[in-house]
Amino acid sequence: MSKAPGEADEALLREQMLVAAFHLDAIGLNRGSTGNLSVRVGEYWLVTPSGVAAQDLAPQSMVRMDFNGEPLGPGKPSSEWRFHRDIFVSRPDAGAIVHTHSRFAAAFSCLHRDIPAFHYMIAIAGGDTIRCAPYALFGTQELSDHALAALEGRKACLLGNHGLIALGADLKRAVAVAIEVESLCEQYWTALQLGEPQILSTAQMQWVHEKFKTYGHTNT
Repeated sequence: MSKAPGEADEALLREQMLVAAFHLDAIGLNRGSTGNLSVRVGEYWLVTPSGVAAQDLAPQSMVRMDFNGEPLGPGKPSSEWRFHRDIFVSRPDAGAIVHTHSRFAAAFSCLHRDIPAFHYMIAIAGGDTIRCAPYALFGTQELSDHALAALEGRKACLLGNHGLIALGADLKRAVAVAIEVESLCEQYWTALQLGEPQILSTAQMQWVHEKFKTYGHTNT
């Protein structure tokens, strides 16, 4: 028997989540059971389960949730389900969310240091900086509130003494933002070993944002 369209879409998204989790683990952005990711599926959403390492995941491991934070099926959701839920509710542009404990992003998060416009690619996160949210205990509403504030007008932020959050219209784009933010954090760390990098001005970054509106697009 063939699956209904909604069931087929969810099955595909579960597979994509599994591939993304494997990829983030393989490239070192997550290790063991750290980090989590989620995708919007119409009137509900899927999130990776709590405390399961990437290599032990399967498509059926992903936990279906409603927008009140209640599970709609078996499995225990990631302890960070609150900020996933709150981002989906407050950000209709977010179709997927990636959270990692990647090395360089986590290091700067421990300094509670925003990443400034030392490189024009900071614009990929949606603004002139990548903000760092204050520390709050993982899995709490306080952490979610801090994350929402740091993500205002942005596609990524650091979480104090923790890691990073990246979002996108779909999982592919959310993963791409997470990878780029980690790369930028590594580049910024490298630059700081040599001195204080020159920071691009607001006007210079505005031009970057304008260029990004058509970057990668072709005229048809």
